[in-house]
Amino acid sequence: MDRIWQWAWNRYGARYSWAIYALSVPAVVSISLVLSFLIVAFERSDRYIEAAAVTVGTMMAMGYLNIPPGLGVNRLVERRAAGLEVDRLRALEATYVFTRMAGLRWIVTGPLFAALQFFLVGLIAGATGSRLVQYAILGATFGLSVALTGVHSYVEAAVRPARVALVGDTGLGNSLPRSRPTFAAWSNLTVLAVAFTFAVVGAMVAVVVDRAREAPVLIVVIGFGLALGFSVPITLGTSFAPSLTPIRDLAEGTNRVAAGDYSQRLPVVQDDDLGVLAASFNRMQAGLAERQRLQTAFGAYVDPNLAARLLEQGDDVFTGERREVTVMFIDIRDFTPFAEANTAEDTVARLNALFEIVVPAVVDAGGHVNKFLGDGALAVFGAPNDLADHADAAVRTALSIQRLVAKRFGGELRIGIGINTGIVIAGTIGAAGHLEFTLIGDTTNVAARIEQLTKTTGDTILAAEHSVHALQTRPAGLIDRGSHALKGKSAPVHVFGLDAGDVG
Repeated sequence: MDRIWQWAWNRYGARYSWAIYALSVPAVVSISLVLSFLIVAFERSDRYIEAAAVTVGTMMAMGYLNIPPGLGVNRLVERRAAGLEVDRLRALEATYVFTRMAGLRWIVTGPLFAALQFFLVGLIAGATGSRLVQYAILGATFGLSVALTGVHSYVEAAVRPARVALVGDTGLGNSLPRSRPTFAAWSNLTVLAVAFTFAVVGAMVAVVVDRAREAPVLIVVIGFGLALGFSVPITLGTSFAPSLTPIRDLAEGTNRVAAGDYSQRLPVVQDDDLGVLAASFNRMQAGLAERQRLQTAFGAYVDPNLAARLLEQGDDVFTGERREVTVMFIDIRDFTPFAEANTAEDTVARLNALFEIVVPAVVDAGGHVNKFLGDGALAVFGAPNDLADHADAAVRTALSIQRLVAKRFGGELRIGIGINTGIVIAGTIGAAGHLEFTLIGDTTNVAARIEQLTKTTGDTILAAEHSVHALQTRPAGLIDRGSHALKGKSAPVHVFGLDAGDVG
């Protein structure tokens, strides 16, 4: 039925209320004709044509009163479908008014017109007196049960294509008030109404078919006939199947979100709990998309390993701890004259070109780029994540950076790298919502001083004696550069030079 409604909307959107009327009345008429013919047969009459005429006229009048085509709130939707300028939110709200009013009208007029139909058909068939009153009562109860069977889901399915077209991929409808009773209450009423309808029709057929007394197996045949003739078109087609569409939408949306796709919203087009559920899903999806966006942005400004650990464990994991780490300080030689002789754009481009080498090399080795300092960078191995061979990782990374810089820049850009191993306090500092993961201790200061010392020794890489002793595997080509006095240090520091060309 969903495909039929969608086809009708696509083809007759500007006259969609007429399409709803044209598709709804035949279904109601066909059910009512069966009942009218049962009454004629029950009265042993042969006036089927007259009964059919009364039934068709009565049901067409009831359908026009309930829908009503081309009038009221339907005009907003149809005018927009015709290409006229109509506010989408107003048109969407109009569809909700339409479904609620149609449901109320159907519940009221269904019993009245069905009672009138049964009364007139009984009169045509020759019933008199109290028998006509009983037919009217039977018609009223039957009309109410039929109305309850499809009053919610059928009408909701009919307006769904129009609502989807109005909502699109926007947030319209997320905050619209939902009707009561709830979807669960409608479902319970539908089940009861369907059970009552089948019981009544089954009883009428059983009475009319006299041969069932002689051949009880005919009861089974009657049951199959009712199941195929009534259950499929009424129960599945108008009652339960329309409710499965928003559930399928939700299942597909869940699969998309599970696959990491947050681009498509669910259409909030159901005026019940399922609509509330779809709106809630959209809010959840928007929250997940925002979280992913923030995580992506966060990862662009924070080391990926640090960002992942913060997201998993919270920032209290870095409250401060004493660790042995290896610190690597990288700086560009003669960068100040370069910056003075070039534009700001060229200067930043040169820095980014270097850091495009440094950052991946550090991260791939298990290290963490702690901060950028003008034309330099401070990297640490062993914090915040544990790294058993932090000294080896730092030396390997320094040699890799030296090779890659020489390959990309030749002699146009020269760097100095200082490496030191020691105890630091690793943790977050700051306040007022702005925190920074940092290292506190003399180890970082010594690494910076050793980097400055490369200008004196002529080496690209210098490592402190502590770092050399911490190595699990010493690289070939270590050059003893002796002890040197460093600014701020009372005792000389013994350093070793490294050359990437000496280690293959």
